[in-house]
Amino acid sequence: MRFITLMIFVPLLFLKICLGGEVIVYTSEDKIFSESILQQFEKKTGIKVRAIYDTEETKSTGLVNRLIAEKNNPQADVFWSGDPVRPVLLEMRGITTPYISSAAADIPKIYKDEEGHWAGFSARARIILYNTNLVTAGEKPLSLFDLTKPKWRGQVAIANPLFGTTSIHVAFLFITLGDEKAKKFLQDLKANGVKIVSSNGEVKRLVARGEVVAGLTDTDDANVAIREGSPVKIVFPDQTSMGTLIMPNMVCLIKNGPNQENGKKLIDYLVSKEVEKSLAWAPCAQMPLRYAVRAPADVLTIDAIKGMDVDYKAVAQKLDEISEFLKQWAGY
Repeated sequence: MRFITLMIFVPLLFLKICLGGEVIVYTSEDKIFSESILQQFEKKTGIKVRAIYDTEETKSTGLVNRLIAEKNNPQADVFWSGDPVRPVLLEMRGITTPYISSAAADIPKIYKDEEGHWAGFSARARIILYNTNLVTAGEKPLSLFDLTKPKWRGQVAIANPLFGTTSIHVAFLFITLGDEKAKKFLQDLKANGVKIVSSNGEVKRLVARGEVVAGLTDTDDANVAIREGSPVKIVFPDQTSMGTLIMPNMVCLIKNGPNQENGKKLIDYLVSKEVEKSLAWAPCAQMPLRYAVRAPADVLTIDAIKGMDVDYKAVAQKLDEISEFLKQWAGY
């Protein structure tokens, strides 16, 4: 009897996989958060997800280079980027194809491409994380520029600006401040003994352990540290001046990918209210782009923070322009 049941079950499972097919997604979102979202999609649709994840040290950059290398023979259907600029870089290189998802209709226009090359959901912010055992609330830095002051000499950490959201942040600073002021800020930071480390996660760990008093990182890393009970708090910098950089996830459909229709279904799911709610309640505590999505009390809505002005295409172009300067600044 058990053998007969198995004979019936296995073909049915095989049929479900064949009918659902598969979708291949490259993602730079942390695996600890993105994997469960992709598993939920599998359960809802019966579509098998093959996910390729980026490393913590080369966030987004590694997969973008892979997608560029595969342009003439695409292997991926979807790119889920943890920052809002890499999909724009791919669009500029002719690697994405338009798809306007009806599921993203109520996402603010600022976070979507009019032609459908990319769409945003669930945001993080670039923040200052400080150790409350070493810094009082009255002493905490309120601006990025505070980190260049002598009192913070050798006590601040930043992830390598050649990769991930740190590179995006720096490019935004070049756009916002202008090249001269942005270069001076970075040079002042380096002259003040800033520690350049491998990743935002490493910045979080150093601050949590008290090996530095403060660091620049993302809210998802910071929120994990807070929920783990580490003696740290968040500052949203420059709220009285240029604002804080808010960075939604971005998703795009790869041109001529092997499973286009399933790629569209995955995009529909990723930009849904369901996923925004899941990421808001996860340890990363990402901010929904929709005001109607219910989130924990300690997760701010994007309208509660003064954000920097955004022009993703200008930032994508600026990334190329400043790459050599950043290599020199980081010691490469």
